[in-house]
Amino acid sequence: MFDLWGALVILIACPLLGGLPLIGWITSALKQKQLSQIGTGNVSVSAAFYHGGTFVGILAVLSEALKGVAAVLLSRAFFPAGSPWELIALIALVIGRYWMGRGAGTTNVVWGFLVHDPLVSGFTLFFAAISFLILRSRQIVKFGVLILLPLFVTFLHVGDIPRMMAATALAGLLGWIYTKIPDDMNLSAQEAQTESQPMLEFLRGDRAILSLDEELDAAIVGEKAATLSQIKRWGYPVPKGWVLGPGDDPASTEFLQPSELSPLVVRSSAIGEDSEQASAAGQYETVLHVTSQQELQEAIAQVQASYNHPSAVQYRRDRGSNDTAMAVLIQQQVQSVYSGVAFSRDPITQQGDAIVIEALPGSPTQVVSGKVTPEQYRAFVVETENFSSVQLEGQGRIPQALIKQVAYLTRRLEKRYHGIPQDIEWSYDGQTLWVLQARPITTLLPIWTRKIAAEVIPGVIHPLTWSINRPLTCGVWGEIFTLVLGDRALGLDFNQTATLHYSRAYFNASFLGEIFRRMGLPPESLEFLTRGAKMSKPSLESTWENLPGLMRLLRRELNLDQDFKQDYHNRFIPELSQLAQEDIDDLDASKLLERIDRILELLHRGTYYSILAPLSAALRQAIFRVKDGKIDNSVSPEVGALRSLSALAADAKQVLIKFEPGKVFEELAQTPEGEKILQQFDELLQDYGYLSEVGTDISVPTWRENPQPVKQMFVQLMQGNEPQTDAVDQINLVLPKKPKRSFVQRRVDLKGRVTEVYSRLLAELRWSFVALEKIWLKSGLLKETGDIFFLEFDEVRRLIAGSDSKLIAQLVKLVELRRSQFVQDSEFNQIPLLVYGNAPPHPLAPSAIYSDQILQGIPASHGQAEGRVKVLRNLQDIPQIDRETILVVPYTDSGWAPFLVRAGGLIAEAGGRLSHGAIVAREYGIPAVMDVRGATWLLQDGQRVRIDGSRGIVELSNDLRPE
Repeated sequence: MFDLWGALVILIACPLLGGLPLIGWITSALKQKQLSQIGTGNVSVSAAFYHGGTFVGILAVLSEALKGVAAVLLSRAFFPAGSPWELIALIALVIGRYWMGRGAGTTNVVWGFLVHDPLVSGFTLFFAAISFLILRSRQIVKFGVLILLPLFVTFLHVGDIPRMMAATALAGLLGWIYTKIPDDMNLSAQEAQTESQPMLEFLRGDRAILSLDEELDAAIVGEKAATLSQIKRWGYPVPKGWVLGPGDDPASTEFLQPSELSPLVVRSSAIGEDSEQASAAGQYETVLHVTSQQELQEAIAQVQASYNHPSAVQYRRDRGSNDTAMAVLIQQQVQSVYSGVAFSRDPITQQGDAIVIEALPGSPTQVVSGKVTPEQYRAFVVETENFSSVQLEGQGRIPQALIKQVAYLTRRLEKRYHGIPQDIEWSYDGQTLWVLQARPITTLLPIWTRKIAAEVIPGVIHPLTWSINRPLTCGVWGEIFTLVLGDRALGLDFNQTATLHYSRAYFNASFLGEIFRRMGLPPESLEFLTRGAKMSKPSLESTWENLPGLMRLLRRELNLDQDFKQDYHNRFIPELSQLAQEDIDDLDASKLLERIDRILELLHRGTYYSILAPLSAALRQAIFRVKDGKIDNSVSPEVGALRSLSALAADAKQVLIKFEPGKVFEELAQTPEGEKILQQFDELLQDYGYLSEVGTDISVPTWRENPQPVKQMFVQLMQGNEPQTDAVDQINLVLPKKPKRSFVQRRVDLKGRVTEVYSRLLAELRWSFVALEKIWLKSGLLKETGDIFFLEFDEVRRLIAGSDSKLIAQLVKLVELRRSQFVQDSEFNQIPLLVYGNAPPHPLAPSAIYSDQILQGIPASHGQAEGRVKVLRNLQDIPQIDRETILVVPYTDSGWAPFLVRAGGLIAEAGGRLSHGAIVAREYGIPAVMDVRGATWLLQDGQRVRIDGSRGIVELSNDLRPE
């Protein structure tokens, strides 16, 4: 019992002792400075020396030393001397020191361990001192001690396993803390208290001058130097260089001996320069051709002084940037034969895949100075698993092979920076293509993407649809992100997740990438989950930091099926039954609003499942590597509707051996067997009447409201051969034999059930608004059918309340204006997949084909097919489709599914392996290629193409046949 009380006292008292901010109190009392609000924010011994001076620093050492000694002596009050509990007490002390006292606890451990085991402490301190004098690297010594400490304990106390484990845990804890908090020794020694500067300069032995070969911190040396060091460590050619940090002594560059044969260039690397927020291009000095030590010192002073030039100060002020400091970058100067700049995306047109390259013989300063007109080129890079190529536009004196090499380099660096457009400065010396600078093109941020949004809510979007879908989708994503991030989600505006451009939905790729990085996930995680894109490795440190939140998300994923079943039986089914029984034509406007609010409450929960279920299915499929063709999607409502319609068409063919396509339903009505078919057709419409051309857009009529497209498909199925379902039958036969496949299949089935519930709720929501619109049409408030979908939901509320007389007076004009904009946006046949910045220009046609005869997309359904193109931009006029037809569509929502099965192949501008079109194509063995950018614009009706659904390739032909 005594040991138990001892353990409790140690585990409670030591963290509290560690958390006592004695250093902060001492510094505040003697120097009136709050350490937590200056410098790095650490309340540490080094911070006390730096900001308080030698006397304050000595008192800080004594206070922390007493803590370490007290922790060990407290342990000895309950346990024998030398017990592992002394080390556990130090661990508890360090934890409190870090979490509450804002320090690392190094001084506590040094003095506490000295009392615990003087012999191990003596050996460790001796080796640390010798190593520092030889290596002059504080970083190496700091982490080296953490390795030596448990090793010495092991050698001197062989067999004492608990003590060895405790020493290892203590060293590991300190190492982890060192990676989490900034080091006060990295601050400028010149800005420290005068009496502390000599000691700090001695201890900062590894900070004499930094090299681009090291991993550099942008917060200390600026983005330019940090980026070049990163690119150099990735393996790209970057001229050898060194960095003089803010406040560092320029005399530390004396070892550099520039000459006429080996000149140097001195460049700015200001904190905040070349960042995503501001480029600061041209604001600071660059000094070329430095050929002596005296010129080097003058160039350093010149570059440092440029930070305070009036134009630079005004630039920072205009952008709301804080004044920070200037680091100086010194590099070997490249003897340029050709040089220039390259933009990975065109900053003028703000769209397309063109890489813009400007180049001239000689130095790159000629290009960026604007005094000489450079040669201009546009390059289009295509890299797939099977081939790579570069197409060039423009000719000049620069060798085309070099321009192609620059284009490859530029595109690869953009990929390294997660698709953020890059401004690259380069130089070629006759042998090597050097990277001189890389920075984000700030005018092209944020990046908005249609890649995922085109599937979530495709097509042109009405204001009412967007005013409902955006809060639902952004809100649920925000809840998911907050679940993982916890307090680190504070300050994030999740309404930034999506917006409308050209009346189409776009997701904020820059914002999502930042969120994923905070979550410890690669920034392209969403595309990996939804579209099968390649995913880079996440940062181990970030993943570890987010591990508790990721575990919470994992628990949600594991409980997803159980949670949905509970909501399905307790909420969704009872509410849907009640909604179906209501006669909405008898409800007045206020009652309809109450009904809409009830549906929206259910849709919020439904949106949660509609996001997590597909992502869960995709993640499981990727982890267990289950091929798309081995998955049964029959639970999905669109697949179920298609199967039922196909089976019914087969029965109808038995009744009508010969029939006239335009009179099928009249002829069926003439026989008892035919009437039974018609009755079953009506039942099918009742069962699947909630589906529509665009399942997530409430402005689009459902099948129940407009059954004509379903009737047309029914007739076409009767005219042609039945789709092949052998692949599906094989799936059903082998699926139960594979546990991994079954593990994935359960999530796919859940996704199908979620889709059904979500689609039913959206249909009920649409019907409620249609009923409300009828009331307003009758009263004269609205003029045309469909007007209500040009209002926003908040405006609908205000109109029902009748409290906004200004809105009522301007309503007709407002609807006309929005309808006009909607029609104008609808006429854009081709909109950009990516939009750069918040003010996109007028959409242009795609700027290039990937190669002369090939388009590249995502392989979605295996097999090959050859045939004539039929471009189908909407479902208003369904053409005749047969196995010779290669259907080209902008996207594939659930409503499209029944119209795809007759085609010989499918090409879609948007979508991935899990999109509706891909699922249906695999279901019936139809080759499909998704995400073929510009397909509906590049391909023409009657053009002959060959598609390979296994490789994601579309081969073009110039053979056109008049339609």
